[in-house]
Amino acid sequence: MKHPTRPWIAQLIAAATVCTGFPAAAQNFPLRPVRIVVPSTPGGALDVIARTVSPALTEKWKQQVVIDNRAGAGGIIGTEIVAKSAPDGHTLLVVTTGFVTNPFIYKQLPYVTPNDFTPITILGTAPNVLVAHPAAPVQSVKDLINLARDKPQQLTYGSSGVGSGGHLSMELLQRMARVQLIHVPYKGAGAATAAIVAGQTQFLITATGAAMPQIRGNRLRALAVTGVNRSEALPEVPTIAESGLPGYSASGWYALFGPGKMPPLLVNKIYDDVIAVIRRSDVATQIRAQGFDQNALPPNEFSHFVAKELATWGAVIKDANIRAE
Repeated sequence: MKHPTRPWIAQLIAAATVCTGFPAAAQNFPLRPVRIVVPSTPGGALDVIARTVSPALTEKWKQQVVIDNRAGAGGIIGTEIVAKSAPDGHTLLVVTTGFVTNPFIYKQLPYVTPNDFTPITILGTAPNVLVAHPAAPVQSVKDLINLARDKPQQLTYGSSGVGSGGHLSMELLQRMARVQLIHVPYKGAGAATAAIVAGQTQFLITATGAAMPQIRGNRLRALAVTGVNRSEALPEVPTIAESGLPGYSASGWYALFGPGKMPPLLVNKIYDDVIAVIRRSDVATQIRAQGFDQNALPPNEFSHFVAKELATWGAVIKDANIRAE
């Protein structure tokens, strides 16, 4: 596995020094249709947020913004396309947390994270929810931790697969709480949800929106949400951090990247335009309606955020010895 070899700031400076006449090019961007590669199938959260933003960008840029779904290999196929594209802003990438976990889960990738990419901003975040089967004798995260300590390696939790967001979020919880549960991976979030409803597993961390019908129908008990703040969809449910595990945070994020070595002026131009779009009242309303919160970061802050995510999840994956199947 390759590791980052130089800071992103140095990359951006180097890119700027080799680009001539770029101020005008940045100002006139885009010169042709823009392709946003989504490394997942249509209909998922990643695809939804990209398609929510793209019509408004088309309007602003006066050029068609095309969503190109390239699913496969845990997002690697679509991500590689962008890594090998020209750094002119006309091919962009929308990814989620798999972007920072794949370098540690897979033995070898056809690109180097983060060096082969340029961070632009976060389009939205979506905290997951920790749920329990109603028969589980717990009402809170603190109860879960205490029960797990009393019954080490006896409690079970499901996930949508090895290395999925739910799997890693639960591994982080175990690491911080110093407890051990049994992981039961399923092929997809639907199967994992069906399993816990049927009582085959006891706990699950999954997308808040997907779990809402089961929570409202009392088929699952919401214990906590995984983000820094409470969810607008479940305001009565505390965060994991405030209900037994201070410092815990594992929100899903959906972000925009470009190929590596994009010139700073171009990066800032795209960032400014994207921010103007996602803060437009109609687009912001659509984003919230899809279950996302807005937590956009400027490129420099976003690059630091990505570095922190790489460090956090790299440690979790290494400690849990997680590898792609």
